[in-house]
Amino acid sequence: MTEIGPDPSKRQVVQPMDHGAKNLLNQETSPYLLQHQDNPVHWRGWNEAAFAEAKAAGKPVLLSVGYAACHWCHVMAHESFENPDIAAVMNELFINIKVDREERPDIDAIYQTALAVLGEHGGWPLTMFLTPDGEPFWGGTYFPPEPRWGRPGFPEVLRSLADAYHNRPDDITRNAAAIKQAVAKASASNPGAPLSRKVIDAAAVQIAAAIDPQHGGLPGAPKFPQVPLFALLWRVYLETGQEILREAVVRTVTAMSLGGIYDHIGGGYARYSTDEVWLVPHFEKMLYDNAQLIDLLSDVWKETRAPLLQTRVEETVAWLLREMINRDPEVPQSAQGGFAATLDADSEGVEGKFYVWSEAEVDEILGAEAAAFKTAYDVTTAGNWEHHNILNRMTTPYGDVGAEKILAKQAAQLKQVRDQRIWPGWDDKVLADWNGLAITALVKAGLTFDQPEWISAAKSAFAFVSSYLRRDQNRLWHSWRKAKAAHPAILDDYAAMMRGALALYSATGDADYLAVAETWAATVESFYRDPAGGYFLTASDTPALLVRTKTVVDSATPSGNGLLLAALSYLYLITGKDIYRDRAAALTTSFSGGTDRLALAGSSFVAATRIIETTVQIVIIGGGKEAEALRRSVLDLPLPDLLVISISDPTQLPQNHPAAGKTLIDGKPAAYVCRGFACDPPETDPDQLRRRLQA
Repeated sequence: MTEIGPDPSKRQVVQPMDHGAKNLLNQETSPYLLQHQDNPVHWRGWNEAAFAEAKAAGKPVLLSVGYAACHWCHVMAHESFENPDIAAVMNELFINIKVDREERPDIDAIYQTALAVLGEHGGWPLTMFLTPDGEPFWGGTYFPPEPRWGRPGFPEVLRSLADAYHNRPDDITRNAAAIKQAVAKASASNPGAPLSRKVIDAAAVQIAAAIDPQHGGLPGAPKFPQVPLFALLWRVYLETGQEILREAVVRTVTAMSLGGIYDHIGGGYARYSTDEVWLVPHFEKMLYDNAQLIDLLSDVWKETRAPLLQTRVEETVAWLLREMINRDPEVPQSAQGGFAATLDADSEGVEGKFYVWSEAEVDEILGAEAAAFKTAYDVTTAGNWEHHNILNRMTTPYGDVGAEKILAKQAAQLKQVRDQRIWPGWDDKVLADWNGLAITALVKAGLTFDQPEWISAAKSAFAFVSSYLRRDQNRLWHSWRKAKAAHPAILDDYAAMMRGALALYSATGDADYLAVAETWAATVESFYRDPAGGYFLTASDTPALLVRTKTVVDSATPSGNGLLLAALSYLYLITGKDIYRDRAAALTTSFSGGTDRLALAGSSFVAATRIIETTVQIVIIGGGKEAEALRRSVLDLPLPDLLVISISDPTQLPQNHPAAGKTLIDGKPAAYVCRGFACDPPETDPDQLRRRLQA
């Protein structure tokens, strides 16, 4: 590729400004885009008209991608997009397009990959420069308004790239072609033999050996939860019993749950920690992180029985149900239930202001009882972050039940005061894939901790997505806000919602959930499958982008192909239909060639390759209290994969299911433990059933 980055000696002659142009983001529904509707930048949404405008004007496109809770997106907006002088340069030299990466993960995936091809670290805000055909030729992330920290100033970048576009067209063409080719290559399948248990186990141990020995997580800063990675390590631990894997996961989830990345007043985890000890978060809270952490913590608790982990699950679920359900007044109250996307890092233009405390504030609220709280939560006069205190339990670990109850009451007092502060921004759009993750997590946690209301919340969220994000009988939209569904569903939407549907089927026995999962499986096969192997992120009838991306690499969320492999595997186990086993096997081999890095980069996919082999399926025939006692006796067992299905009518089981034809025993409900194609003799005693599975 040709170097075409900023050159201060180059200055593009400014073209006359189109005084009829204006910012068009007031036509959008995304909270992130609406944050920018009053910018002096003449923003457009992503649409054909914007690119047609670029072609007609002979201008390149400046693409800016971010999301509502992104702190550095806010910084660049305040410094550059709200600056009339910088905005004037943007308007004169470029057609400017704003994208909410949560609304359009398909667009973000393409241009994040393009940035990686250029040798840059990805992230948000993403700032890419495109031809009027949408082909990227240069890019970066955050740019300061003037040269700073070894980075060029944004106006300098703008003028230099506009000059290159107009005066070095051959360089632009070469760069754009090379980047497009590399992006397409990154989406190619990488076929290989199915991953063996030996290969997976060895990779997991190698990763565990690299985990920060003191604080958990991958070494260094910043630190992200990376739930799919630690879920894989936990799965392999349960299969092998290797202590190095257990220690790596327990150390990580414990450190996160004691650190400042956790909101000790309101519940929920922030997106990541800016340091290596989990103290200082980027304060935004995302639905997807918390859904995945609820899922993982529930699994780890089953084996450790750690009170800290149970408390964090309970508090985080309480936060979700209290603060993250979209209660749009335009939706009937009986139908509300979809989960909103994010809470911002900033309030009153200051990062973390809503969450931090001074010692004086704590003293005033708690009075004579403040001393114990301050000791427990690391509150000092000087503070532990920018002269403020981020509450944490890193120096005073979780204590006895009595002491924790007192501290919880004191935390509730602080919450009453905090609730009166100006709140961070709330991105209330409902995303199908993130809701699917939340549904699955709430079902698992609800079953594990015997909390039926959590399962009810999962049912409500599922009903919301199925109703309000339904495109037609078999199709979904990706996003919903203010009574408007938009953007064709991506692979992740179907795969995550299939997982949610199957979790609800297992929890309730309602065959409608299974039927919906099978319908969506057929939709995915029709519109997303790549004949060369694997599944594309976008549907075949989605308006064309630069390329159709395809990956098993996890980002902040599990990859769509990883989620789909899990869904297909569970569909096979539940229905016994060979078609799902065959699709899962084909998907496995489509990406299993890069075994040297797959476990680290595609952890959710690697974990899903084990589901069919390791799942213990318990089919309980019959109903009533005796059947429920059998069910409850096994739901909190620490097994790599546990699938419990209660069937009041045994004829509901498919004929090719291993438990087909099984019956009550002497008129009593019976549990059949099935592995692969065979089931053990029936068990009618809950204690005996539990002991059998623990053996």
